Amino acid sequence: MDKPKASEGLLFEDLPGPCEAVALQSATLAAAVPRIHEPERRQLELRALDLDSLLPADHRARMVWAYVERQDLSALHAGIKARGAAPGRRATDPRVLFALWLYATLDGVGSGREVARLTQAHHAYRWICGGVPVNYHLLNDFRSGQAELMDRLLTHNVAALASAGLIRLVRVAQDGMRVRASAGAASFKRQGTLREHQAKAGELVRTLREEAAADPGGANRRARAAQERAAREREQRLQQALARLPELEQVKRRNGGDPQEARASTTDAQASVMKMADGGWRPAYNVQLATDCASQVIVGVDAVSAGSDMAQLAPMVEQVEQRLGRAPAQWLVDGGFPEHAQIDAVAHKTEVYAPVPEPRPAKARQQATDRGDDEPPSTPPNRYEPRPDDSPAVAAWRQRMGSDAARAIYKERAATAECVNALARNRGLLRLPVRGLRRVIGVVRLFALAHNLMRTAHLAPELIGWA
Repeated sequence: MDKPKASEGLLFEDLPGPCEAVALQSATLAAAVPRIHEPERRQLELRALDLDSLLPADHRARMVWAYVERQDLSALHAGIKARGAAPGRRATDPRVLFALWLYATLDGVGSGREVARLTQAHHAYRWICGGVPVNYHLLNDFRSGQAELMDRLLTHNVAALASAGLIRLVRVAQDGMRVRASAGAASFKRQGTLREHQAKAGELVRTLREEAAADPGGANRRARAAQERAAREREQRLQQALARLPELEQVKRRNGGDPQEARASTTDAQASVMKMADGGWRPAYNVQLATDCASQVIVGVDAVSAGSDMAQLAPMVEQVEQRLGRAPAQWLVDGGFPEHAQIDAVAHKTEVYAPVPEPRPAKARQQATDRGDDEPPSTPPNRYEPRPDDSPAVAAWRQRMGSDAARAIYKERAATAECVNALARNRGLLRLPVRGLRRVIGVVRLFALAHNLMRTAHLAPELIGWA
């Protein structure tokens, strides 16, 4: 083969040199689009994991479940019809529903829809469910219908702590707080308006029933049935509002108002308009909590429609006595509780510690005039001195509160009651999610159980299997 001549071009003479090749490659890479791993959040993933590994060993959800497992829920299991080979799908474990509400209460969640959503999106709620499907209807029905169960569980919880010596029941502090009701301010109507609305609701129910009877196989029978049910429920709420009007008229008359101005709510007949902490007037319930001062454990729970605390002392003392078999030695309340009749009613059970109000100058002068004094006193008498019309219990209360020892004891009231109230507020006890006094009491008892669960975990964790 002939060798190429020097004048002829070489085979690779057009290729760049080593330095030129590196520079060209760098320029090409700089102009190209970078290859990166971009997030693809819509891509389905299958991961092999167990729910138990999602939570640490000391997670609060495990504590809640340990407590629920130790409770006697046989009454709830007795109502389950799916047994053995009987037809019907499996029922949801009542322990799951109870644990979900306890954990949600501690978490500050009060909506059934939100709890149902969290069972799909939050590890703790998923762990409690353990694969058991729940929906907000089931959750709300469970919370609304278990007032008696919550009362029984609260009694067992308090009794267990007392048996362990953690509740000595030396001093109990009681306080009331007004919680917003699930009723609008515009729902309060006078008697004439209530009767007018009741007549319209009754007429609507009759019309819908006649339409359903005339066309039982219509395409919109489900919608018509829903309309009839809604109209019937509204008629029942109006009847409840009319039934409560005499009580509200009596309150108006006692306070010097016009009984004709009494109003009842068409959505929650047992709610009352009360003065709230911010000075406004709103539909609310008066929630009463009695707490052991030494252990900070709630030993008594109640909710009433009256905005005043005057008549709530004796019923709460009786409730605590029924739960624990005895009344505390000392009972601490604020200035809204010490009605003389209430002090007389509990004098043989406990000593009441409450501030003695200053006597009104006009009342003192009138009393002096009635006694025939020539010159009525210019200064009010000592409030700690017994009055001629005082009963022995009221006189003893006045003298007791005048001592330094009683003032020192009374300081524990705010440190106990106000702290418990603040914890309940922080856990969502700002507006009640249910209507009706019975359901309201059930919700408040659930808050008390959640509070006592945390106190038990601190004082005696072995009682709930959490040692």
